[in-house]
Amino acid sequence: MSKKNNFDYIIVGAGSAGCVLANRLSANPDCKVLLLEAGSKDWHPFIHMPAGIAKLVNLKSLNWNYYTEPEPHLNNRQLYWPRGKVLGGSSSINAMCYCRGHKKDYDLWEQEGNKGWGFNDVLPYFIKSENNHRIANEYHGNAGLLQVNDLKYHNQLTETFLSACQQQGYGLTRDFNGEHQRGFGLYQVTQSNGSRNSTAQAYLKPVQNRNNLTVWTKATCQKIIINNGKAQGVEVNHKGDFVKVSANNEVLLSGGALNSPQLLMLSGIGNACDLESHGIKTTQELKGVGENLQDHLDVCVVQRCSKNITYDRLNELKAALQFYLFKSGPGTSNAAEAGGFLKTDLNKEEWPDLQFHFVPAILDDHGRNRLKGNGYTLHMCYLRPQSRGSLKLASKDPQQPIKIFANYLSESQDLAYMKKGFEIQRNIFASSAFDAFREPEIFPGDDVQSEAGIEQFIRNKAETIYHPVGTCKMGSDEMAVVDNELKVHGIEGLRVIDASIMPNLVSGNTNAPTIMIAEKISDVILGAK
Repeated sequence: MSKKNNFDYIIVGAGSAGCVLANRLSANPDCKVLLLEAGSKDWHPFIHMPAGIAKLVNLKSLNWNYYTEPEPHLNNRQLYWPRGKVLGGSSSINAMCYCRGHKKDYDLWEQEGNKGWGFNDVLPYFIKSENNHRIANEYHGNAGLLQVNDLKYHNQLTETFLSACQQQGYGLTRDFNGEHQRGFGLYQVTQSNGSRNSTAQAYLKPVQNRNNLTVWTKATCQKIIINNGKAQGVEVNHKGDFVKVSANNEVLLSGGALNSPQLLMLSGIGNACDLESHGIKTTQELKGVGENLQDHLDVCVVQRCSKNITYDRLNELKAALQFYLFKSGPGTSNAAEAGGFLKTDLNKEEWPDLQFHFVPAILDDHGRNRLKGNGYTLHMCYLRPQSRGSLKLASKDPQQPIKIFANYLSESQDLAYMKKGFEIQRNIFASSAFDAFREPEIFPGDDVQSEAGIEQFIRNKAETIYHPVGTCKMGSDEMAVVDNELKVHGIEGLRVIDASIMPNLVSGNTNAPTIMIAEKISDVILGAK
């Protein structure tokens, strides 16, 4: 291989973790780093204007556009899974909510044998990553690269929603990431002066001109080159040219919960029977690759609104001009402006089990189905699902998307929590705070009242809320893929550093935890103490 295709570290995937790794590793001038991204640069204006999220879901050029296989417990529907295919990955197309999960999530990781991953171990890395512009205390950072702000603008219905939550007896909070997670409030967001602050903007842009950092976009990794049990590089399709690139130290996979396990499988790391059925020689048998798939299943109650104040009929040109000229107005909204966490009586533990997101607009099919009129939407998901899914190769062709068997609601407990959450959604919307705005319910509709009808609605309409994890889980059991330093078992010079390593799904949004994971392992790689 030519010297110019020789690096110390190769990072596969420039998403929520990959951009962090690129920044931290290249801070050492002796480290020569290559960052590979299958998508393009994050040039699109809809990325940077937060309200552009409504348009991003349909932009196939910025999105992997995955679909699950037919889901047996969701009436055999194939669910749409958008994932970012652009610098910044899903942090460039998400709703920007800054949530870390619950302290007990990380303590549980440690209790399962992952030393160094308890809450007290990971909190310093949340703090290191964060520049919070409002909150300064022992739980928050004010000098990190990731900008965390209050929303500059929110719709008046969002205040109505919070009043309704109070009427239902739920407390309000100004910080979901402090001493207590429970309560309802406005989400803090990963924004800088009203613009999206993806990891590409926060971590990559400030250092993109470092001499020891090379970034290739439109570069799809085909295979990890493994010789004598050591990862020595990767094969890449870079803008149509097939290139071999060598890694002196390590190959770091940060493709996310779908792409990282797929690349391991394509490279002969996984379940030997599955690999050999596609004609792939097994390099290292790890039966857990692609297993342990977990995601938050979400259902929306949608209510029609009597007043023309929602984002459904927003003057998009006016909002865009106000945003680009002044960085103000509804263009700075992330749509999912408020929400909360609460504990149901089904839960024997003392931590929240449901999460909510309120959107002052009609939302159906990820916003892809635009309905007439005005409305408002309340998302709800069960935070700790027991159902587990898996990923399987479609073929040994890297261009073929991975097959997703999410297996939602395969465990009856998950449905019980969803039904309990649905009851809470309806009660919030029935509060007197909404009396001045409420018109007939759109989804599921006022005629759906029986338990059977509600269950059928959930099976017909529930969707992902974009938090897949777990498919290269950390641990030491027979289904673990990486150890507590995220090194792939049995292969030298190879780590997986992204949401796929989570042994259990965190109780909240997954972007901030993924950034934390990359911050923590950057220190490990660089030998920091």
